[in-house]
Amino acid sequence: MKVTSNSLLQIEGLTVTYPQTDGTPVRALEGIHLSIAPGEIVGVVGESGCGKSTLANAVVGLLPRTAIIDAGKISFKGINLIGMSESELRPIRGHKVSLMPQEPALALNPVMTTGAQIVEVLSAHLSLGREKRKERVFDLLERVGFENPRDIAAAYPHQLSGGQRQRIVLAQAIACDPELLIADEPTGKLDATLRSEIANLLSKLHRRHGMAILLISHDVSLVASLANQIVLMYAGRVVESSPRVDLIARPLHPYGRQLLELARSSSVTAAAVAPILPVMHWEHSQGKANGCSFEPQCAERMSVCAERAPSDIQPEPARTVTCFKYGE
Repeated sequence: MKVTSNSLLQIEGLTVTYPQTDGTPVRALEGIHLSIAPGEIVGVVGESGCGKSTLANAVVGLLPRTAIIDAGKISFKGINLIGMSESELRPIRGHKVSLMPQEPALALNPVMTTGAQIVEVLSAHLSLGREKRKERVFDLLERVGFENPRDIAAAYPHQLSGGQRQRIVLAQAIACDPELLIADEPTGKLDATLRSEIANLLSKLHRRHGMAILLISHDVSLVASLANQIVLMYAGRVVESSPRVDLIARPLHPYGRQLLELARSSSVTAAAVAPILPVMHWEHSQGKANGCSFEPQCAERMSVCAERAPSDIQPEPARTVTCFKYGE
């Protein structure tokens, strides 16, 4: 994806590895380029294990201690976030850039009421009196679709359904009106009805607040319904970046075509993506295999695909793809 000067978030050449017990590095992300403009929704799509959550956590500085950022830059409004201390990140994370985690049951404290957990976020970033904080908590709960905000604020996480907990972590994420919301698999554990409700809620919040959203999901239909730009990730790399309309109508990369065919033929998006996971994934991530990581699964592979990895190519305006079909 082309990085532009007016971007809110710029990711340039980001490479992240995780060392194994034997010391061999596993490459989770390789040379990621991504750009988000103010108010834009960018969707990142790929199968489980392709590096989507590593990307989300890298932006907000929440990678595991074992993770190593080997190369690249993550800039928010021109400020490089990589290498910042916790004290330097604190005014940005949760305030300007906020993460909606994919596991609400793990993210929420089981011994605190939901209202108290939202107050924690407000207290960390905004100077509000006690009554103002309470009013804001109720307002936030109403924004995310609760008709009984006082009862929900007094409830503990275990007293709520999965969909309700998802709304609570969303309320936490938007508590300080961030400029960028990172939604990591916001509908991953929900049924079809609740997925639709959360999608509509994200759309409504986007229109109301004008915040940019980095939407990370394996659900092609969710991303296609919300995003302006879609980024396809495969085995730790961006293989295609295109405007939503172009990618849905005519994906350039063979992985994109397979992904859309499977999504259209099955209502179970997670199961549809799983069969495309390459047998060579870990060999490529450790640098033990040459060529394109998708080559073993590609029906359109050529001899060069097994010899070396393709570079980013821009065959059309606003579209990039890593595939030898479009050039060397």
